[in-house]
Amino acid sequence: MHTTPLTADLVRGALDLERTAHGLLPHRLPARARAQCADPQLAMAESQPSGVRLVFRTRATAIELDTLPTKRVYVGAPPRPDGVYDLLVDGRPAGSGRVAGGSTLTIDMAAGTAEHRPGPVGTVRFTGLPDAGKVVEIWLPHNETTELVALRTDAPVEPVPDRGGTVWLHHGSSISHGSDAASPTTTWPALAASLAGAELINLGLAGSALLDPFTARTLRDTPADLISVKLGINVVNNDLMRRRAFGPAVHGFLDTVRDGHPDTPLLVVSPILCPLHEDTPGPSLPDFSTLSEGRLRFRAAGDPAETASGKLTLGVIREELDRIVRERSAEDPHLHHLDGRDLYGEADFAELPLPDGLHPDAATHRRIGERFAALAFGPGGPFADSVV
Repeated sequence: MHTTPLTADLVRGALDLERTAHGLLPHRLPARARAQCADPQLAMAESQPSGVRLVFRTRATAIELDTLPTKRVYVGAPPRPDGVYDLLVDGRPAGSGRVAGGSTLTIDMAAGTAEHRPGPVGTVRFTGLPDAGKVVEIWLPHNETTELVALRTDAPVEPVPDRGGTVWLHHGSSISHGSDAASPTTTWPALAASLAGAELINLGLAGSALLDPFTARTLRDTPADLISVKLGINVVNNDLMRRRAFGPAVHGFLDTVRDGHPDTPLLVVSPILCPLHEDTPGPSLPDFSTLSEGRLRFRAAGDPAETASGKLTLGVIREELDRIVRERSAEDPHLHHLDGRDLYGEADFAELPLPDGLHPDAATHRRIGERFAALAFGPGGPFADSVV
């Protein structure tokens, strides 16, 4: 077996690679952004490599990738399955695998504590591949922090040169991060990118789409041909701000993005339907009584009457985003708006309800991805003429 050094020219979808004691840790926020927020939720989310993949050319019929994953364990909840590694060969699905073991992060949501325990490196193996030159992609688990340790193959590996494809940069919440998608290539952004033929950089950050200035600057400074931002649900989840602050925060966020991308097609997407918070403000809190059913659900802890004093609901946020984009687009013809309920609305909820009250399941990820591809990249969509 040939051992190939894991270097930046083999990794796509990450904005930073940190050298660790074991190897490389992909990050989806640069070091400067990470230094500006000490939130453990954000640190966990940005280090989970949603959309990050190894890409290389080889004739190898067998591939081994050593990694050190960090598995999440929630006190009182059923065990989570190991993260999935998806293999693509020349752009087509060719297998998947998992890595057992690894470190664990035990989270007690009731106590608000987390404990990290180190564990061993593991290996995912792919065999029986065609003995011919091919482009191989290994998509890392979208929901599991993953340190890259070693890559072994039974034939030499070489990087794939940048072919100048269309780069789509997307930012959003846990739904964009991947939530309960079945695998890294079946999160809705990955599916949409595949259908559209775009090169994805996914800045979906679970629990952390909060209009942070450092995230806006990351979008500003990242080269991209297309940009989308899906905003709103985490602002309600965290009961973060009131209507008075939300509008100016959105304007400031978009201003910063435009500082680096003045003419790039920019799509603002409002939240998908979530009956929990359509008319009831946040915060969203875990309903621990549902653990006996084998799954944690969430509840809305706000009072609908508080919207009169400026508390935010998804309905209010959609009104504000629609207004802001309409007003700004008079001077910014490349700015567009998409109502998230066109991706997942009332009829979809009746057929495919949100299992925990907040997050879509695997089938719903597929539906949202297909609809986004059609509405954004399809004829008449804001990204229609941008894919090369």
